[in-house]
Amino acid sequence: MSSKYVKPFLLVLAMVTSQFGIVAANEAQAGVPGSTSPINLDASGVALGGYDPVAYFEGGTPTKGKPEIYASYGGARYFFATAAHRQTFLKDPKKYIPEFGGYCVVGTAFGEKVDVDPNTGKVVNGRLYLNNNQKALEIFNKDREGTITKAQSNWPSVKDKAL
Repeated sequence: MSSKYVKPFLLVLAMVTSQFGIVAANEAQAGVPGSTSPINLDASGVALGGYDPVAYFEGGTPTKGKPEIYASYGGARYFFATAAHRQTFLKDPKKYIPEFGGYCVVGTAFGEKVDVDPNTGKVVNGRLYLNNNQKALEIFNKDREGTITKAQSNWPSVKDKAL
């Protein structure tokens, strides 16, 4: 991605997030600054900020998982709201893990690795996509397919960048 687009995007993203008070202070965001992991994890190795990945598919409502109901997959630990959700996940984990390692789909479309707010999760065509904040979700909703296509193209070069 051309640097002429990256800097303006980051500036707009910074202005939008600070305007809405959602910079790093947002408790839902859990990525470790400086991490080069291709999976968005907190310092304890938990993905999705502790939210239940199955809940996005069954009901569409982001739901906090319980630390005592968990499963590990692909180097990440996922929490679940119910034991039934854990069992569902274990039958087909790839179906439920978020795209782009759980990083922001809009950020990835712009060639950057950006943390997410799990409350912005959307299932599109059977895949879970997350965004940095409500403004990024609005951008995503305006052109889901185009954003996903750009993010897919950029992911190989984004996945190893530092958060």
